[in-house]
Amino acid sequence: MPRLHQVSREENDSPLVETMYGLLFGDRDPVAEPGTATGTPGDWWSVFANDHAVFEHAVQGFGVYRGAKLDPVLRELGQTRAGWLVGSQFVYSQHCKSLRGLGVSENRIAAVAVGAAAPVWNDLERLVLGYADCLITGMGRVPDEIFDGLRAALPDDELLELTYITTLYAQHAVMSKALRTEFDDVDERIVEVDAPLDFDARDIVRDISLPSAGNDEGGAR
Repeated sequence: MPRLHQVSREENDSPLVETMYGLLFGDRDPVAEPGTATGTPGDWWSVFANDHAVFEHAVQGFGVYRGAKLDPVLRELGQTRAGWLVGSQFVYSQHCKSLRGLGVSENRIAAVAVGAAAPVWNDLERLVLGYADCLITGMGRVPDEIFDGLRAALPDDELLELTYITTLYAQHAVMSKALRTEFDDVDERIVEVDAPLDFDARDIVRDISLPSAGNDEGGAR
């Protein structure tokens, strides 16, 4: 379950939330009867509905698509790669579906996880994926070679759209993981694996360290 309260239809008093619930869930209450057409629970929406201003801001953010000039495949490459880099199963999975809907082949969709090094990309796609890596893992540190390559291929408005949308979906990915919405409702994977019951606590690295050159086993010089 998500970490925050989910707003039911009965609790909701926002016309915008009701409109979006209708588009996504039909007549159902998303809390009592979850599930969207893409197979997600849909609880991203019911969690964001806790705050009307946040919900409205998020919905308005999606509106950037309507007037966007950027090739939608390039847009989705940035979004999907952002989801994979942040480790959001939700964002990555949803935008794999979007790539498929745009006619991108299965081997190219699978190659998003490989990134720019995969041989399936053309030069511009490789730059887009490398740029996404710089935006997400490099926190915006972009070498001139990547930025200049994009600048030569895309007008400024499209490059701004690519930057905005890629980082916007990094935010969605981070929030989904933190709030455990949708496919990101998973336990922390990196936990200690218990040792055998008869194991004595000790410095394990010291145990496997070989004596330094010139030292005998007792450590004498």
